[in-house]
Amino acid sequence: MPTKMEAAINAALQAGELLKKRFRTDLEIREKSPTNLVTELDLQSESLILESLKSAFPEIPALSEETVSLTEEVQSERWIIDPLDGTTNFAHGYPFFAVSIALEKDNQVVLGVVYAPILNQLFTAEQGLGAYLNNERIQVSKTRLLGKALLASGFPYYAWSHSDNNSRQWARLIRKVVSLRCDGAAALDLCNVAAGILDGFWELDLEPWDLAAGALILKESGGNITLVDGSPFSLYQRSVLASNALLHDEILGELMFEE
Repeated sequence: MPTKMEAAINAALQAGELLKKRFRTDLEIREKSPTNLVTELDLQSESLILESLKSAFPEIPALSEETVSLTEEVQSERWIIDPLDGTTNFAHGYPFFAVSIALEKDNQVVLGVVYAPILNQLFTAEQGLGAYLNNERIQVSKTRLLGKALLASGFPYYAWSHSDNNSRQWARLIRKVVSLRCDGAAALDLCNVAAGILDGFWELDLEPWDLAAGALILKESGGNITLVDGSPFSLYQRSVLASNALLHDEILGELMFEE
């Protein structure tokens, strides 16, 4: 019988191979909203992951983006799954997307796997055991100056219709850092902070499946993670600020600055 980490990695790799085979092929795409797409591969990847995990651990339920409604009911254990993080990227042939699988136990994420098939990057972490990229230990960057930092962020699906859409924070920080990136896949952004590629990442409106695995990987690499107002991080409060810890307070100050 596989361990839970082995089961999560196996499911992520299977789903990743499916996505790789169908990348830049004709897809059936529909809109949840004008800026929120879903493809047939979101659903196929989800089905494959759920079947794989259920065959290994049939007693563990799952919270997954496409087929399970969001609840905060206390479960002793449950999988939290994003079968295709970065759907818009995938649909447009942009190779920045991933499969994300986490295991939550007693309201804490204890295991995380993020697999980017086109980039051949497998990020993994277990609580208290460190974070890894392709089996090599990773750590956050040592950047101490905001002016030397590379950050990433994104914009919520309601950006067209709501004034609080991250544009003010983006405009402020773009003048303070080396550069900003808008990559469209929160799980990978969190992992890139964990690996020291990015120095920080923030976003205002995310779901638990966007955050769960990447947040644990970030923590296990020595990073700091809170809500965007500095409050303690929660999967169910929708916002995130992740950093190498050295820059956290300074980034937070810029995000909270009122002109």
